[in-house]
Formats: sequence, structure tokens, C-alpha cells
Amino acid sequence: MARTLARPASTGNHLRLGAFVAAGALLAGCSTIGTGGDDGATEDDTTTGEGGGTVVLVTHDSFALSEDVIADFEASSGLTLETQAPGDGGALVNQLILTKDSPLGDVVFGIDTTFASRAIEEGVLDPYSSPNAGPDVEALAVDDEGYLSAVDVGDVCLNIDHEWFAEEGLEEPATLADLTDPAYADLVVTTNPATSSPGLAFLLATVAEFGEDGWEQYWADLSANGLKVVSGWSDAYYVDFSGPSSEGDRPIALSYASSPPYEVGEGAEEAPTGAMLDTCFRQVEYAGVLAGAANPEGAQQVVDWLLSPEVQADIPENMYVYPADSSIELPESWDRFAPLPEDPYTLDPAVITENREDWIQAWTDTVIG
Repeated sequence: MARTLARPASTGNHLRLGAFVAAGALLAGCSTIGTGGDDGATEDDTTTGEGGGTVVLVTHDSFALSEDVIADFEASSGLTLETQAPGDGGALVNQLILTKDSPLGDVVFGIDTTFASRAIEEGVLDPYSSPNAGPDVEALAVDDEGYLSAVDVGDVCLNIDHEWFAEEGLEEPATLADLTDPAYADLVVTTNPATSSPGLAFLLATVAEFGEDGWEQYWADLSANGLKVVSGWSDAYYVDFSGPSSEGDRPIALSYASSPPYEVGEGAEEAPTGAMLDTCFRQVEYAGVLAGAANPEGAQQVVDWLLSPEVQADIPENMYVYPADSSIELPESWDRFAPLPEDPYTLDPAVITENREDWIQAWTDTVIG
């Protein structure tokens, strides 16, 4: 479902990035995005044998690919692609679990690192190993059975306003530990991990860096140094950040490694903002075949398609994340202004599943009180 979002010219394509990455309000709905045929699917449509009929993709509410890429898939497969969008990444997994005895569709895209193990453990997926899964996809796997295939990477990082620091004559911080220095008091805005997907990813980065014995004290120190916490990404980036897209006064804001290119003016040789690459948490999005799918063959074709060079090349400028396939050529501005971190923070998805709620509660007790 290629969404077209109205946006003021001053924010550029980055507003569509925000729609993808921010934890939004739940959206219950479905859309048939085929270029022909009926608007809805009948029972006979969804049960196919030899390629054809309808395949239902359950995804987050900002799934977006180019219309011609979708049309080419439908033409070559004989399938009509329909989407169901129950909300953001967390809501997506919750709905899949609640409906696993009567699944919402055939295939899912948008389960991310923080919820991957939970989806597998709850039995909402059937294993499927796609022939299009190259070494990069295999390296990002969360299990050995092939329940989920990596489709894209979207590293969550603190972004920094280079121009602000240059004007103030203040050396830029580089690491998480730097941010507790009094020199950087009242400069950081982040998001609440209980209400924000990037906020949760940033919390996980601090757990990975400081360990079980140190991460809570880090947040206590960061909070004492004037940390501001807001509910969602758009508030942090567009309201409080001091970068060109905002009118805020905080020059360090939680966002993504892919954010800086959207702040670069036409013809500019340097980006006014940058990602602090030593603060990034690796967030991967996955696709998989849903258990009990009415059209499992069509579901497998969708997974293959999402891993195809055509879709992988279409991802950066439509969903504003990096393709899982590192051989795909990125937009020129990404090569210059949005390098991926060489050593991002990661945590075992099973460890995240086991501790997520406890960590969020401990964070809330420490930071919010």
C-alpha cells in the first residue's frame, strides 16, 4: 500500500519518514492495492492453487512501495495484493497473536527486532526459507528455522545539530557516556520507550552498553543532566530538535541514521545534522508466512518479492530505511550523509522478549518517577 501523505514543503520527504518510524495511533483497516479486479476479495479469491487470486499482507500502517513495483508483482504473479494494517510494529504483533486462530492474512511484514522472538514463540508464523535470501538476509536472521526473513534495516541513533555546536563553539559529544557531562546539560531530547518504538530501541542501546548493573544509573544521571522526554518521535524531532526542520532548542534528538540526508539543502556539500554513530541500535524489520494462511503459496511469493532486487532498491526512498541486501545501490545523498554505523548496539531478540516489560517499568520508575 503506497501511502501518499500531504506534507508542507519545508519538511521534505522526511515527514514520510516520520510516518513510518513514529509509533502512531492504531489504524484498523484494509486496502486492495491491485491495479485491476474487484475492490474486495471473496472466499474463493483468497484460496488459490496455481498462482492467482488474492494474497493478504498484514503490515504496519505506513508500509509503502512504488505503485509500479507493486503492479509488476501483481502482473507477474497473477496475484492481487491486499493489505491489512492494524497499527505500528508493536500493535502489529499484538494483533497477530490475538487473531492467530483466525489469521488476519497470509503474510506479514514489519515485525521488528524488539518483537521478533515473541511472534515466533506465540506460534503465529510458519517457517519458510526464501530462495531470494542472500547472505545479508541470512546474517540478520533471528532463528534457525526460517520463520522470519530480514527485509530492511533502520538504525535508531541520536542525531546532532552540527550548526548549533559550531555556533556555540562547543565540542560535539560522541558517545552515550558523554551525554551525562554537565557541558551537555539540557541539550538532549528522547522519547518514552513505553510509547515510542525508537524510544524502546534507544533504551535497549543503553542496556547493551552499560549492562544490567549500570543502565538504570546511566538514565538517572542523564535525567539529572536535563534530559527531556516526549511521547513520540515527531515531537522530539520536529518540535524540540534545533535542526532545520524544527524550531526547537535542543541540538541532540533521538531519530535515525537515515535522517540527516533530509536536512540537506539543494546543492549543499555538507549536512547540517548527523547521526551519532556510536549511539545506534540496530533495528531490523522482517517478513514471514502466517500460520493458518488461506493462501500460503501466495504468502511465500510475497516474501520472495520483498527480498527481490526490485523491492530492495525501492525501499530507501519509500520507507526511508536501508535494504537488508547491502549490494543495493543507495541514493547518492545516503552514501554521503547517512552512513550505517559499523558497530551498532544489538541484543538477542529472545533476551529482549524476556525482559522488555521489566526494563520499561524500571526506566519509567527511574526517569518519570
